[in-house]
Amino acid sequence: MNSRLLLLSITALLFSVSLVCASDSAGDDLAAVKLFLQHSQVTPDSASAIEIRIEPAENWHFYASEKSTPEMSLKVNVQGQGLLFGEPIFPKAQPYFDKVTNQKLEVYSGNFSVFVPFTSDINSTTTDINVAVEGVACNDQLCRKASYQLSKTIEISSDAQMDIPAFNVPQLIETKIETPAMAASGLIALPLAILAGLLLNVMPCVWPILPIIVMRLVSQAEKGKAKSFALGLAFALGIILFFAALAVFNIVLKLGFGLVFQWGDQFRNPAFVTGMALLMVVLALYMFGLFSLGIPASVSSGKSKGGFTGSIGMGFLAAVLSTPCSFAILTFVLAWAQTQPMVLATVTILLIGVGMAAPYVILTMAPNLLVKIPKPGRWMELFKHATGFILLAIAVKLLEAVPADKVIGILYYAVVLSVCVWLWGVCVSYDTPQQKKWAIRFVAVLLAVLFAFLLLTPPQKGLIDWQPYNEELISSAKENNQPVLIDFTADWCISCKILEKTVYSTKEVADLIKQKGVLAIKADTTAYDYPATIALKEIYKQPAVPVTILLLPDKDKPIALAGNLIKNELITTLKSLDDVEKQE
Repeated sequence: MNSRLLLLSITALLFSVSLVCASDSAGDDLAAVKLFLQHSQVTPDSASAIEIRIEPAENWHFYASEKSTPEMSLKVNVQGQGLLFGEPIFPKAQPYFDKVTNQKLEVYSGNFSVFVPFTSDINSTTTDINVAVEGVACNDQLCRKASYQLSKTIEISSDAQMDIPAFNVPQLIETKIETPAMAASGLIALPLAILAGLLLNVMPCVWPILPIIVMRLVSQAEKGKAKSFALGLAFALGIILFFAALAVFNIVLKLGFGLVFQWGDQFRNPAFVTGMALLMVVLALYMFGLFSLGIPASVSSGKSKGGFTGSIGMGFLAAVLSTPCSFAILTFVLAWAQTQPMVLATVTILLIGVGMAAPYVILTMAPNLLVKIPKPGRWMELFKHATGFILLAIAVKLLEAVPADKVIGILYYAVVLSVCVWLWGVCVSYDTPQQKKWAIRFVAVLLAVLFAFLLLTPPQKGLIDWQPYNEELISSAKENNQPVLIDFTADWCISCKILEKTVYSTKEVADLIKQKGVLAIKADTTAYDYPATIALKEIYKQPAVPVTILLLPDKDKPIALAGNLIKNELITTLKSLDDVEKQE
C-alpha cells in the first residue's frame, strides 16, 4: 500500500511540475499549440471560455472521432482552481480515406481551434488555467503521439470588464462517421485475420523449411497420437509466440512511448531491408542445394524423448520467415488493428498466428492426412529449384526500398556471400578432416565479415569536400598554383568502392587534403560519354579505374596512382606539399 501511495505521489508531483513549467504556447515538429482567453478578467459567477489553437505541420493531421479511433482521438483536459469547465467544443472534422486500412476516418487537418467554456464559482482571486492536449498526429507514412502542456493566468474580480470578448465560442458540433460499429467491424475483421494467417503458410519464404516441418510431423505421427498432438501444439505455440511478440511490441509502443506500430515501418529501414534481401539469397542457395539445414535427431530417428523446445523453435522460425513475403497481408490487418481498442487489436494480431498454426494442429490431430502428402522424388528437387528463383526475385523486390547508391554494393556483397555459402556447404563434406573443415569455414566467415565492412557500411560523409569533375575548375586551380587531386571512379567499380573505404574515408588523408589546400575532384566515369571518362583516356592516358591523378605546382607531368593500394604513397606525396599558410 505504501509503495502504491508513493508511486501515486510521484506521478502527481511530476504532473504538477510539468504544469508549473508550462506556458501559454507549446510546439514541436508535429504542431504548434497556443492558449487564448476569451476574457483576461472575469467576474465571479460569470461565463467565459478558452481557445486552444492548434496548427499542425504540413501534411500532418490529428484523428478526431472517439468512435472510429477511440485511443488515437484528440483529447483536451482543463483544470483550474475555482473554475467549472464544460465539455470541449471541437471543430467539424474532415473525412479522410486511409489507403492502408481502406477506411473512411475523421481527422482535423489545417489550422483549427478547440473551445472550452467555463464559469467561475469563487470571489476575487488570481488562478491558473492548466490545459493538457493529447492525441495522435499522422501523415501518409507514420503516426506519432503528440502531447502538450499549456498554462495561462486569469484574474477573477468584481470590477472585471467583460464587454469585448477576444473571440466568440461556436456552437457544439455533432460529428457522424460513416463506418460500421466496432462490434460489426470486429466480426468481419477477426475471421479475416485467421484467413491471413492461413495464407502465410503458402508464402515462398516459408517453403525452405517445409520439408523439415513435414519430416517432423511424420516423425511425430510415429510416436503415438497423444505425443504427436502435444508436439503439434508446441509447434503451433511457437508460431503464436511470434505474433504475441508483435502484440506486446505494439502495446509497449502505445503505452510506453506513445507511438503507433505500423507493419512496414521496418521495411523503411535500409539496414533491415538489406538483411532480409540477403537472407532471401541464402535461402535460395539452400533451395539450390549448396548447403543443407541440420535436422535434429528427434526428427530423423524419432527416438528423442522431448522435442518440445525444438517444435516451439521451428514454429517461431516458420513465422519469422513468412514476414518478408507477407508485407501486404500483415500491413492491412495490423493497420486496421491500430484503429481499434487495444484489446481488439491484440486479439487480431494473435489470430493471425492462430490461422497460420491451424493446419499443423489439424495434421497432428489427423495423422492419416500425412499419407496423402506426395512422396519425395525428382518433382521435389525441381520444386525446390523453382522456389529458389522465386526467393531471388523477392530479394530483388526488397532492394527497391534501398537507396539507389547502395544497391550496387549490396549486389556485389550478395555474390561474395554466395561464394562464402559455397565454401561452407560444398567445399566440405562429411568425411572432410575436422581441422580442414573448420579452417575452410573460418575463411568463409572471415570473407563474409570483411566484405560486409567494405561493401555494406556507408563511408563517412563530410571528410573531404569533393567537387564534381570540371575542366575549367581544374585549370583555374593550376593557374593559381593550387594542388589538384582527381579521383577517377565509377558506380560499377568495386575496387573504387574499396579505395573510398580504405583511403578517402580515413581522417588522416582527409586532414592532409585540407591542410595542404588541395582541390579534391571526384571524376565519375560510369558512362563512356561522361566528360571525366573522355579526359581519363585522352588527357591522362589511363586505361582503367580506380586511378588517382595528382596535379602539383612543382611538377610538369601528372602523378598517376593506380589501384586501391595507394594510401602510403598518397600520404607521402601530400606531406611533401606546403601547408596552406605557407602557400599564402
